[in-house]
Amino acid sequence: MKKILDFKKGGGLIPVIIQSNKTKNILMLGYMNNEAFDMSIKTGCVYFWSRSRNQLWLKGSKSGNKIKIVKIDIDCDCDTLLIFVEYSGNGMCHLEKESCFDSY
Repeated sequence: MKKILDFKKGGGLIPVIIQSNKTKNILMLGYMNNEAFDMSIKTGCVYFWSRSRNQLWLKGSKSGNKIKIVKIDIDCDCDTLLIFVEYSGNGMCHLEKESCFDSY
């Protein structure tokens, strides 16, 4: 049975955790609206909703890094996604690192 995502709870957006399918490292956090989710499912590439630019964007479209969705998991509240990806290039971070996360 397919679960229905709850976009209402987050004001039209849901958080999306991007994880490497190979290393299992957490790579980044982004947000999707319904349109970004639909485009991601349709294309197999990760689309986000940019909160700062207020527009849909394809992850890797500017950097040239290729990202392929391997698997999508949904949390028990249906308001967060965990997307496992395979990627090539300099990583997910706009600072050309594998991950946007560092140790605190």
